[in-house]
Amino acid sequence: MPNPAPEGLQPHPVSVPSHPQWPSLSPDEKAQLKTRIRDLLKAEDATLVAHYYTDDDLQELAEETGGRVADSLEMARFGTTTPAKTLVVCGVRFMGETAKILNPEKRVLMPDLGATCSLDEGCPADEFTAFCDAHPDHTVVVYANTSAEVKARADWVVTSSIALPVIEHLAAQGEKIIWAPDKHLGHYVQRMTGADMLLWNGACVVHEEFKSFALERVRKLHPDAAVLVHPESPDEVVDQADLVGSTSQLIKAVSEMPNPEFIVATDAGIFWKMRQIAPHKTLIPAPTAGEGATCESCAHCPWMAMNALQNLETVLRTGDQEIQIDPAIRERALVPIRRMLDFSRR
Repeated sequence: MPNPAPEGLQPHPVSVPSHPQWPSLSPDEKAQLKTRIRDLLKAEDATLVAHYYTDDDLQELAEETGGRVADSLEMARFGTTTPAKTLVVCGVRFMGETAKILNPEKRVLMPDLGATCSLDEGCPADEFTAFCDAHPDHTVVVYANTSAEVKARADWVVTSSIALPVIEHLAAQGEKIIWAPDKHLGHYVQRMTGADMLLWNGACVVHEEFKSFALERVRKLHPDAAVLVHPESPDEVVDQADLVGSTSQLIKAVSEMPNPEFIVATDAGIFWKMRQIAPHKTLIPAPTAGEGATCESCAHCPWMAMNALQNLETVLRTGDQEIQIDPAIRERALVPIRRMLDFSRR
């Protein structure tokens, strides 16, 4: 089995924040807050785009107000089609940056610009640029979970839903590839395609914590359940999957596969959409801990949890959490993002 990261490449340290504790709201308080947000969205000519990993209330509100709940690829596409002058991105910072890169004429707001990502933070642009410069004969492919500066150094940007066909395409042309930042997703793609790849040593704090030995125990308790795994998970978890796929592919599987139960190894935020489309199915979170184990994320991204109804209302009132990108960086980052979108249309 190939080494999932080049020898000697140490992971960049990432500080994982605690999950924010938002004040509980009564049903009346929540209804009133949602009404105020709806009014602000209309007043600001804004549309709400929420990732599948955000809070249930945000996903519900996005759909109710004509916005979109999606994975990162569909979030990027949606921003280019809506006529709204303001995009409010509920997710993590790289998603807001991608929206701004594709829509420089629009105002892009986020409930909290501090909502980053362990993959993004674990791949600093200066260190990654030096790594790429040391391997000039490689095509640079970066996952969407990276900063605008890292994307500006890349030849291609991919999401988990399009990574396999893009790498297959490049491998068929005999290209050697630098992949960043998720070593687990990169190793999965490498195994599936046989591509010649150098992998950056990064990982998602949510998916890396799924435990293979604990998953084996849960599978024995639920023998009729299908195991759905996001490829950012470790090999030992991926190898137990009945289906490995992106966020949107896992959601689709719940409605299309005949199994009555599903063990799901990805962020627990996905369950809102899964329950919406398949209310008769039983969903079981894959374990992130076992005897003597601890977890930092417990199957929910702490940065995604920085998005809430309360700070969504605040940013619509104040506009003080606006994404800004240097124009020169934006122009360079646009090239590999457009390449991905054009490839997905083909």
